Amino acid sequence: MRDQLKTEAEQPPAVPGQRRQVPALAPAPAKPQPATPSSAKPSSARPSSARPERADVADRLAYLDSATRRINSALDLAATLRNIGRVLVPTLADAAVVHLRDPLPNVEREPGFPEELRIHHSTGTRIGRRGRPGGFDDRRRSRYGARSTADSGPATPVTRGGALAHALLSRRPAEVAVLGEPGAERTEVLLRELYGTRGVARLAAGTSVLALPLRGRKAVLGLLVLIRRPPERTGRPAFDAADTATAAHLATQAGLAVDTALRYAREWEIANELQRSMLPLRLPQPHGVRLAQRYLPGERGAQVGGDWYDAVPLPGNRVALIVGDVMGHSLTSAAIMGQLRTSAQTLAALDLPPHEVLYHLDEQAQRLGREQHLATCVYAVYDPIANRVVLANAGHVPPVLVRPDGTAELVELDSGAPIGVGGVDFNSVELPAPPGSALLLFTDGLVETRSRPIMDGLEVLRARIAAARWQSPEQLCQEALRILPPGDRGDDIALLGACFDGIPAGDVAHWYLQPRNETPGRARRLAAHTLRRWGLDELGEATELMVSELVTNAVQHATRPITLSLVRTTRLRCEVGDDSPLLPRPRRTGPEDERGRGLQIVARCADRWGATRLGTGKVVWFEQRLPQR
Repeated sequence: MRDQLKTEAEQPPAVPGQRRQVPALAPAPAKPQPATPSSAKPSSARPSSARPERADVADRLAYLDSATRRINSALDLAATLRNIGRVLVPTLADAAVVHLRDPLPNVEREPGFPEELRIHHSTGTRIGRRGRPGGFDDRRRSRYGARSTADSGPATPVTRGGALAHALLSRRPAEVAVLGEPGAERTEVLLRELYGTRGVARLAAGTSVLALPLRGRKAVLGLLVLIRRPPERTGRPAFDAADTATAAHLATQAGLAVDTALRYAREWEIANELQRSMLPLRLPQPHGVRLAQRYLPGERGAQVGGDWYDAVPLPGNRVALIVGDVMGHSLTSAAIMGQLRTSAQTLAALDLPPHEVLYHLDEQAQRLGREQHLATCVYAVYDPIANRVVLANAGHVPPVLVRPDGTAELVELDSGAPIGVGGVDFNSVELPAPPGSALLLFTDGLVETRSRPIMDGLEVLRARIAAARWQSPEQLCQEALRILPPGDRGDDIALLGACFDGIPAGDVAHWYLQPRNETPGRARRLAAHTLRRWGLDELGEATELMVSELVTNAVQHATRPITLSLVRTTRLRCEVGDDSPLLPRPRRTGPEDERGRGLQIVARCADRWGATRLGTGKVVWFEQRLPQR
């Protein structure tokens, strides 16, 4: 359709051998014919001037129709301004300059008096460029992200009561004059305000100028200046009444098209900000794994998408890695993405297996309603102590697993069905992840483009990662993005790279203890022995006290063996787990209370502490900084 509009707009009716122009809407009337004698037979033929007049009117209406459709064929501001210039030059004018308010206004509300204007597009002239090289293209961005070409330097102030303010705010459709002729004084003042004395000096006497305000739905947005050079140069007369009426109609359409483009840009920016606000600003950096992420929004024509990534620390120094994609591109997609990401965080905190997390996400998506979008997701849990990774897939593209020797492979997972379909079983797969390996999770926008099928893109990505030399997750994500062809991206992209370092077995101690009265004493002795082996005697007294308090609390509620873990990284972390789902809470104690001081002791001695409810109970943990050596 746009190609058809382009053909119609760029090739209007023209007279062979002459400059293309709009035919006169009201040609000069034909000379009256002498009266027919009464004896002569009356002629039934119509006057010869009627057919050319009808043809001219039809041609002008066809031009207005095609020009209007082309002006309104784009939603991007820069494309809209280019279309305005192409339908006006050279068909109606020799040059056209579009001035818009600076900064670009919020068209949802009344922007008030236009304080400044700036040239955002010019066709067929260098006037107003103020000495800059021809074809200069300065990319400017509005507060809403609307990009347009700005060909001028500083903005032009609008003086209240001046000729420019009168042209913008007047209800007259246009200011038209021929420079150098009587009645052109106001137009010459207007041009001096816009382009300065040097700019006006470039316009020869006899130049016809037409200035038209560009009005949006609530306020004036700018000014359109049309120029016809002197007739002795072009053979085309000055703007007449028919040309002025045609230009006024197209200026009305242009103002509405600019208003629409600004509204679209504002909605796109709001949706994009909404999506970015729902993504984590920074990822956690748990011990044993290094993480990095990238997010690239799609092209403006693709609107906002629903891609997301996340990383959730879990007990046992494990970490959950999540990448998902809500199908569709809209504000609704971004909102659903936020709901699913929140649900995934909650489910991950319960320490459920990956396939169970996807199952509950599927249930949550169905509760949102059948009319809501589907989503794909990959959920992985990495254990740096066991050096294993467990993955489950819900209709998502397979991740890439890199071995320590540098070989890369697509992880073959049962892709299942997207989240929201309902009634689908999801399966988990456990794979070895020794130190030196890495995992890359991504959305399909990385491997599927308009010119490349998704399977070809997956193979290109695998080969690129295997061949490249990268040392960090940031470099891994950067190498993955290098497979994108320039200017061929219509979908947003989310990446999550993880380099697995693991935690050495010598830095981990783990025990199962029976819930008996003597168990707290045994836990103190085990902790003290481990700290002496690690050379952390300075932490022995405080650690033994906190371990005793947590194990004592677990013995009171547990019905199955208690777990005690000590992990040495850049910190000393202790975890005590039992099968009771009741989370401990600090409480105020009186002087005579015999219970309730254990958590107060832990909170006072530890740098950080917390409790996490698991599918089979809970884990209470605390951390301490290692002493300086």
